[in-house]
Amino acid sequence: MEINLVSDTVTKPGHEMLQQMFRAKVGDDVYKQDPTVIELEDTVAGLFGMEAALFFPSGTMANQTAIKLHTNPGDELICDKWAHIFNYEGGGVAVNSGVSSRLIDGHRGMITANQVHEAINPPDFYHSPLTSLVCIENTTNKGGGACYDLQTLMEIGEVCKANNLKYHLDGARLWNALVAKRQHPKQFGELFDTVSVCLSKGLGAPVGSLLVGKHEHIQKALRIRKIFGGGMRQAGYLAAAGLYALQNNVGRLEEDHRRAKQLSVFLEQLPWIEKVEPVETNILIFSIKPQYSEAALVEKLKQKSIFISSLGRGKLRIVTHLDYKEVMHNYVLETLQKLTF
Repeated sequence: MEINLVSDTVTKPGHEMLQQMFRAKVGDDVYKQDPTVIELEDTVAGLFGMEAALFFPSGTMANQTAIKLHTNPGDELICDKWAHIFNYEGGGVAVNSGVSSRLIDGHRGMITANQVHEAINPPDFYHSPLTSLVCIENTTNKGGGACYDLQTLMEIGEVCKANNLKYHLDGARLWNALVAKRQHPKQFGELFDTVSVCLSKGLGAPVGSLLVGKHEHIQKALRIRKIFGGGMRQAGYLAAAGLYALQNNVGRLEEDHRRAKQLSVFLEQLPWIEKVEPVETNILIFSIKPQYSEAALVEKLKQKSIFISSLGRGKLRIVTHLDYKEVMHNYVLETLQKLTF
């Protein structure tokens, strides 16, 4: 029994999801003739109360499209220093859009309205890049699955409006935040110009993200997706998995959150643990005491068929997900309890 807690991207489609994929009605989505893709796009746009949505092969491409959509070469966007768009999208902000990033030292990947306001360059000062976009990540990956308060997001939104800035949400794990905070997608659709959401993380679909926004934004995004090589043909087989995930796997995210919180409480009691970061959703970040080796811990767990991530500097990460079952959870707890260095 292999237990992979490296990421929530490691899940595989179950029997029911596969059956829905096999039964999908498909067409050529490059010509916008795939009925299942259209159904998925309409469904997600409706969930957020936004006008339109566009299906992408990855969350990175959806984010990069949004950035290109809202900026011009030479502009600058504002984001947290640990934001996925800056750290984990291959420098795409610069390569794809010719845009620089103003990094904010937030708290667990989350920034405030005051920090955004202070980071805006004067629009008439042509020596500095023109600030044109604010990008938010919710939940925060490097922040350990932390969730923004809606009030903070509203305050940042007001700063954006007052300064004529576009407002994009990288919602790769937004479904987790919605469940954890008892929020509704329409609350985010009302706030942001564009929202990207992922289907292949907590929801367990094999591939796919969507970008949601106004009709005019999505029409422009369609051209940008083409430029990035993101047009897919009979993509309805993938969209069918996303529809199944939305219909069946959102509510069960609570199980992932529960197990991550149980692990955090358990880890805090172990003598070799230095610190456990607060857990709100399905990501658990912890550090071990300096006299112990994180590489040794990873290897010891690997020998027990448990796989976790090393973040460096003594920090490690566990991510719970759809394929992490209760029997596995109990085995992990038992193994951690018996572990010795």
